[in-house]
Amino acid sequence: MRKTTLTLTSALALSLLAGTAFAAECDTVIFSDVGWTDITTTTSATKHVLEALGYEVDVKVLSVPVTYASLESDDVDVFLGTWLPAQQGVIGPYLDSGEVEKVATNLTGTKYTLAVPTYTFDKGLTDYSKIAEFAESLDNTIYGIEPGNEGNGYLISLVDANTHGLGEFKVVESSEQGMLAEVDRAVKDNKDVVFLGWEPHPMNAAFPLKYLPGGEDFFGGEGVVDTVTRKGYAAECPNVGKLLANLEFSLPMENQIMGQILNDGADPDEATLAWLKANLDVALSWVDGVTTLDGGDGAAAVTAALAN
Repeated sequence: MRKTTLTLTSALALSLLAGTAFAAECDTVIFSDVGWTDITTTTSATKHVLEALGYEVDVKVLSVPVTYASLESDDVDVFLGTWLPAQQGVIGPYLDSGEVEKVATNLTGTKYTLAVPTYTFDKGLTDYSKIAEFAESLDNTIYGIEPGNEGNGYLISLVDANTHGLGEFKVVESSEQGMLAEVDRAVKDNKDVVFLGWEPHPMNAAFPLKYLPGGEDFFGGEGVVDTVTRKGYAAECPNVGKLLANLEFSLPMENQIMGQILNDGADPDEATLAWLKANLDVALSWVDGVTTLDGGDGAAAVTAALAN
């Protein structure tokens, strides 16, 4: 009888120690930010809310491949930027193995494909198959983004294969800002231009633009952004898991904040904090059913933090 009591006592002690260890691990939430302004924006917004709830937040700037490898190795807890279908090839093996888990979809209606100004679309350039008809006014040029980008690679493959009659075109690989500078010049002069565009991004507010159908075999149609975590994280840290499941962002939110960061030079943390203060109802929807780290009223804590 005494031996049974000691065994039960030891088991209870181990259970308490394990619970304490899990709680300690949940005190700090480790995010990956891959350096895209939209993911910097959503990660910063989530960080503000978690800090209001009493958590520490560690944001690591990592590439996409390193992010998923770090989730697999448990060096990162959360990534808010799984763009689908664009990243399906990268994330698929991790999801299939169970080493990375999807928690929720945090954004819908994303776009990533070729775009043109609305006035060019209205002239009849309404599809990939129509681009070659505008070869002269486009100067046989498609503007892409940074060299090595997979979207550029797809466009180059269309040129190499003369798909849609694009064999005489060239794909100009440049930085995001370099590409947008070319678009800005063309729009100011009311000239035709075709370029790689995406949403959310301030370009959607800066330019009157239309996205072209025809590249769905690579880019897909409208997409989503998923929140993913390392294996078992939401079960180990259910309060944070509940917050992550609640997170829903919007295209107008991200376009607005990204515009302040990219166009106005605003600090990302300051821009997201200002947006949250002006949109408290959104932040409160994220903490529905969520407590502070020590079990207190989550909504009250977030309200107090954002009211200052």
